[in-house]
Amino acid sequence: MNRKLSQFLAICIICGLSWVLVQNPLTESYLASINKRTAEPVSVKDSLFEEIQQAADKYNEKPTDAVVDRVWKKTPGYNGVEIDVEKSYKRMKAKGMFSEKLLVFKEIAPKIHLKDLPPSPIYRANPNKPSVSFIINVAWGNEYIASMLDTLKKHRIKATFVLEGRWVKQNPEIAKTIAKEGHELGNHSYTHPDMQKLSMQAAVKEIEDTNKVIQEVTGTKPALFGPPSGSFNDGTVKAASSLGMETILWTVDTVDWRKPAPEVLINRVVTKLHNGALVLMHPTDSTSKSLETLITSIEKNYKIIPVGEALLEERIR
Repeated sequence: MNRKLSQFLAICIICGLSWVLVQNPLTESYLASINKRTAEPVSVKDSLFEEIQQAADKYNEKPTDAVVDRVWKKTPGYNGVEIDVEKSYKRMKAKGMFSEKLLVFKEIAPKIHLKDLPPSPIYRANPNKPSVSFIINVAWGNEYIASMLDTLKKHRIKATFVLEGRWVKQNPEIAKTIAKEGHELGNHSYTHPDMQKLSMQAAVKEIEDTNKVIQEVTGTKPALFGPPSGSFNDGTVKAASSLGMETILWTVDTVDWRKPAPEVLINRVVTKLHNGALVLMHPTDSTSKSLETLITSIEKNYKIIPVGEALLEERIR
């Protein structure tokens, strides 16, 4: 047998054996099982992963949109919250145990924000936000401001001081001190008029003149307008909005201008507190003497923050 014939026969034998092996039912079954295992996704879910998922069902909250409420008018939204399961799993896997302290949260923003709403007054922050804010209207009462600032500083509390423009012009050093202490500054008109009786053009002038003097003295341009005595009309709110400002009022009033005894003022406030409360006060003897007790009482259930911060969507934990 010559060499070429031998090579030809060897090739034929190899091809025949290959055909037999491929067509063998056992071979087909084996290959099918490999393909099936390859096609199936690998999913590893141990008890730790499942425990984190169960915690997510407990902690997750949907965001709430900003709305113009029928009663409370313009109300800011509030971020929802979700547990980041994958990141939480990685943290706990390294520790080898489940711990609520190791849960990783992420905030979910609402679809409708305060800026998306038409001009409307604001009476409170979001009712899901466990915050309370102090609005301190200042057009007089210089003799009590220093002691109130000392109390706020002692407890590391920032308030919203709503300043009359004329008062700032006459008391620039006190205004600077308030600003240097890190408090939020608001606009209380220039001459303390009854804003409800003013045209929109006159309202714009009152607010603009006040912004100008506050900015000249403190370097801060207010973003909030508090109408004197809470008097306003639609033109007032639109005037503030045209200047990029929100009009703020309140849900809890100390009525401190009537000079109540400290215990009366304290009881009046703490019995009316709620999430998102805006508390109106002035630099008076009653408020100065009540402020420390008010702070310690409120902080048991709420975080005291400036109005501007309360109106943000960020959550308080």
